[in-house]
Amino acid sequence: MLEDNIGNFIKKELKRMQKLLSPDYPEGSESEREDKEVLDGEDEEQRRSSRKAFLEITVNFLRRIKEEELADCLQKLDLAVSRRKLKSKLQEKFQCVFEGIAKAGSPTLLNQIYTELYITEGEPGEVNDQHEVRQMETASRKPVRPETTIRHEDIFKAPPGRDEPIRTVMTKGVAGIGKTVLTQKFTLDWAEGKANQDIQFIFPFTFRELNLLREKKFSLVELVQHFFTETKGICRFEEFQVVFIFDGLDECRLPLDFHSTEILTDVTVSTSVDVLLTNLIRGKLLPSARLWITTRPAAANQILPECVDMVTEVRGFTDPQKEEYFRKRLKNEEQASRIISHIKSSRTIHIMCHIPVFCWITAGVLEDVLETREGGELPKTLTELYIHFLVVQAKLKKVKYNAGVETDPHWSPENRNTIESLGKLAFEQLQKGNLIFYESDLTEYGINIRAASVYSGVFTQIFKEERGLYQNRVFCFIHLSVQEFLAALHVHLTFITSGINLLAGQQETSQKSETREDESAETLFYQRAVDKALQNPNGHLDLFLRFLLGLSLQTNQTLLRGLLTQTESGSKTNQKTIQYIKKNIGETPSAEKSINLFHCLNELNDRYLVEEIQWYLKSGSLHKRHLSPAQLSALVFILLSSERELDVFDLKQYSASEEALLRLLPVVKVSKRALLSDCNLSKRSCEALSSVFSSQSSSLTELDLSNNNLQDSGMTLISAGLGSPHCRLETLRLSGCLITDEGCASLASALSSNPSYLRELDLSYNHPGASGVKRLSDALEDPHWRLDTLRYGDLLFYSCQLTVDNNTVNRAIQLFDNNRKVKWLKVQPYPDHPDRFDHWKQLLCTTGLTGRCYWEVEWRGVVSYRGIRRKGDSDDCVFGRNDQSWCLSCFEYGGYSVWHKGTFPFSSSSSVSHKVAVYVDCLAGTLSFYTVSSDTLIHLHTFNTTFTEPIYPGFGFWLPGSSVSLC
Repeated sequence: MLEDNIGNFIKKELKRMQKLLSPDYPEGSESEREDKEVLDGEDEEQRRSSRKAFLEITVNFLRRIKEEELADCLQKLDLAVSRRKLKSKLQEKFQCVFEGIAKAGSPTLLNQIYTELYITEGEPGEVNDQHEVRQMETASRKPVRPETTIRHEDIFKAPPGRDEPIRTVMTKGVAGIGKTVLTQKFTLDWAEGKANQDIQFIFPFTFRELNLLREKKFSLVELVQHFFTETKGICRFEEFQVVFIFDGLDECRLPLDFHSTEILTDVTVSTSVDVLLTNLIRGKLLPSARLWITTRPAAANQILPECVDMVTEVRGFTDPQKEEYFRKRLKNEEQASRIISHIKSSRTIHIMCHIPVFCWITAGVLEDVLETREGGELPKTLTELYIHFLVVQAKLKKVKYNAGVETDPHWSPENRNTIESLGKLAFEQLQKGNLIFYESDLTEYGINIRAASVYSGVFTQIFKEERGLYQNRVFCFIHLSVQEFLAALHVHLTFITSGINLLAGQQETSQKSETREDESAETLFYQRAVDKALQNPNGHLDLFLRFLLGLSLQTNQTLLRGLLTQTESGSKTNQKTIQYIKKNIGETPSAEKSINLFHCLNELNDRYLVEEIQWYLKSGSLHKRHLSPAQLSALVFILLSSERELDVFDLKQYSASEEALLRLLPVVKVSKRALLSDCNLSKRSCEALSSVFSSQSSSLTELDLSNNNLQDSGMTLISAGLGSPHCRLETLRLSGCLITDEGCASLASALSSNPSYLRELDLSYNHPGASGVKRLSDALEDPHWRLDTLRYGDLLFYSCQLTVDNNTVNRAIQLFDNNRKVKWLKVQPYPDHPDRFDHWKQLLCTTGLTGRCYWEVEWRGVVSYRGIRRKGDSDDCVFGRNDQSWCLSCFEYGGYSVWHKGTFPFSSSSSVSHKVAVYVDCLAGTLSFYTVSSDTLIHLHTFNTTFTEPIYPGFGFWLPGSSVSLC
């Protein structure tokens, strides 16, 4: 009887513990709290020991329970205790955040201030090595196609359309965008029991901490237990769902070699940390684990693409999220509203506020300005903002650490020395590409390590200190832009005080350019800075240049009075710098570089070019003007900075030319539809466009290239882009582009490589031939192709028979060959008729044309409404000189011109072919002129209009002896 009672009691206890240890057991319930008291009390070890002894005694009476079951129960008990201890530790570690520096001010609860970030699914592949400000400015634009957005708690969930499990996630994002806080929030939610409770353990690491273990050896179990002592005793992680977080791959100093590193599969075997990480990421070691790696974009290629199951990108704050952040950060609602309104009015600051750290900097600065300078003007440029930021920190130091008051001078000798030391560190380390620093770096630049806590407490927003496992002090600026501002300040101070240009090479220091001998040293200083930024292919001096030029303004120097010495020739130098920048805007072919130069002009308070183009846009007169390269660059800057969605890009709204298109390609890249029909484009444009829509960052889904002289050579270039796996074009219109079977072959080959997207293809009014048509028609039957609409047709298919209307022929024109040839010879005895041209040597054909029609003639071709005037010698009676006719003029000495309403929108001095062709699509409202040479059509010009009545072919002569023959 006793054995039965003991056995029942043990069974009940085992069942209760199994329920407690189950991952599905609800946390936070009353039963959990009761059980937790048993497991987590002050005498926890004693309770566990007593229970173990009790079980050992009763096992002799219960032969139905195996010894292995008891051991398993005890192991699960240890596991639950370790899990709860780890959760408690991580909750304590991540529940608070310190904006700026981990030792300054009072902590803030993460859950109170956390603002959801905009996270999207990305793609592995090409590495963007552009400066992060360029990347951020691109990412800040509103996407024109739907994107897969991801919530932080769902980071390991497969997106729609993917069934395979996600093991390794790489999250990319520029500095300060919120990657680290994102991992902290994910971990905190797990520790608090809010999300992802199917995970048994989360182990968050930083590469900064792992760098310190470079010379040591661990097994994976030892490495985990080294950082997370709560897991000691657990050696079989493969039995649990485990997540490893590795934050900051861009700061990794370990040699991650995925090609020659030894293979390791045992979690208990010791080796170097880099070998552990490599095998863990490759899936050789603990393949059941999940991995989350965060990195800045430029370092993403350190991990092989095949080792990553999903790439995500932190895009920062959307516009609503920015407002949410400022309203959480600023308790004064009126102040918050004014700051939000001001940020929206300054496009540069508004763009930068996609970065959470920059939002925090901006909030602190504008809050201080509003409180200390009531009614004062808020900073509008980046340089103004960062100057105020520096002043705010100097005041904080004076009040907090030197028992001063806010009205005291804040640029004391100590403060100046600190800023000068930080500036030198910032500039020289920026040149080396170093963004994190250790104690030895600070000592080298004369920064007192013993006062590091004061630096991190005073200049909390300038400099932050992070501590690794061994309390080694690791320093960095809170954002790259802060380092670049201080670097620019150092270069400026050095030049003003000593005349030394730190941007010049050794040979340039004492020499002037031959073309700039008449310039002052100060002017040359800023021009050299512009040159250096333009020479950098990836924009890594762009933001530095903006700050350096901004510091040249006397108004900004006034704000730093006491730290900076004002220059005397500032105004004259600034004007020369502005002109130099504008000259380079017109000469540089790079849209990214010219955009940065416009930002530089903004820092110098010069907005003339931009305001000029904005006026043209508002007045609707832009398309009537011939825009210079600098004006086209200003247009790009305006369109890319606009709040409006760039859904449709119509080149004819701006300037229907190839030169304009090549300048406006960055706008095409961010548009969904590009309308480029009848813009006199050639294969030069094809190559540029191909690179655009084959880029990962393009959203372009529709491209209309109709009525351009692309020919087969252009089609080959277009096809190269269509075959790219990144191409997302769904609609491609190539009507009237003079494409033959050769071009169709290139097109079919490209689409076979990438058949997943293109749905509509228009090849009408080309010369594909039977074989070309068959190549593409077969695609409609291929189940792998999405193509469901194919239009094609040879222009000759629309050939029409023309007949001269004898009643319109001027009396000086003679008819030959059954009225198939007409010639200006001598006066003929034609009877009077009201339709006859009585002065101008012209005639019309009999049949009014509708629909689609094509014809060829020799010498000259003209079309007209029947209502054109026939009597008198005024220009209204001449083909092309009125609104009822469209004319192609051919000249024996060479060249062509087209006319309508008395103007000629197209002319060419090319060699003359004696055969020309006309194609008209009345329904589409297009009328195209071609020359014909050896059965090859060469497009001259296409008119786009609305035809309100049938049209009539006609011919005219300017010189006696001229003739026209109908082909």
